[in-house]
Amino acid sequence: MVLLGTLVNGVCIIIGTLLGKILHRIPEDMKGTVMKAIGLAVIVLGLQMGLKSENFLIVIISLALGAAWGEWMNIEDKLNALGNWLETKIGSKNETSISQGFVTATLIFVIGAMAVIGALDSGIRGDHDVLLTKSIIDGFTSLILTTTLGIGVMFSAIPVVLYQGIIALFATQIHQWVPQELMDAYIVEMTSTGGIMIFAIGLNLLGVTKIRVANLLPGIIVVAMVVGIIHAYHLYM
Repeated sequence: MVLLGTLVNGVCIIIGTLLGKILHRIPEDMKGTVMKAIGLAVIVLGLQMGLKSENFLIVIISLALGAAWGEWMNIEDKLNALGNWLETKIGSKNETSISQGFVTATLIFVIGAMAVIGALDSGIRGDHDVLLTKSIIDGFTSLILTTTLGIGVMFSAIPVVLYQGIIALFATQIHQWVPQELMDAYIVEMTSTGGIMIFAIGLNLLGVTKIRVANLLPGIIVVAMVVGIIHAYHLYM
């Protein structure tokens, strides 16, 4: 089954979130300290990923154009509106914003090589080992995130399943049409661009900044476009 690894990944995120909800009732002081600890860990994760770029100009261009695109689309406010609507439906007004949990978890779970390579392995070879390993990691991560970010983490399972599922379903075509060199370059620069976004999330969790991270998300699409153009026209920056 092509989508086995992807579906298991989504289920693990949901299970982790539900377990995190059980642990959610912890003292506020403890919750604040845990939030800061998670923020620090997220910053380090973002830095590690952000420094993987082989051409940082691509990252800068992608973030700048992606930010402009995201602000034009007003993604952050739309996600907040959706989060507020969900809060009224599931009665979680005392929790951290659902949109914050959703965006934070989505970036952490989607950005990186494991999601792409694992989905390609599932689609081409029927090998789900990478995604099953990722599922375990994401499950534990969602548990930890939920203790401070709330139920919004669970909704990240939707983009994870869609993103990895589409790659898995079209893996054969991607493998045939996209040169390995181009795919490798995209994964590296996408990871780096996403890492900067994750770094920004860490700063937000620490309360240092209030960066509208959701409005940076189109940068992931811009990365693919920029890398594709560079490869197609043999441009080297």
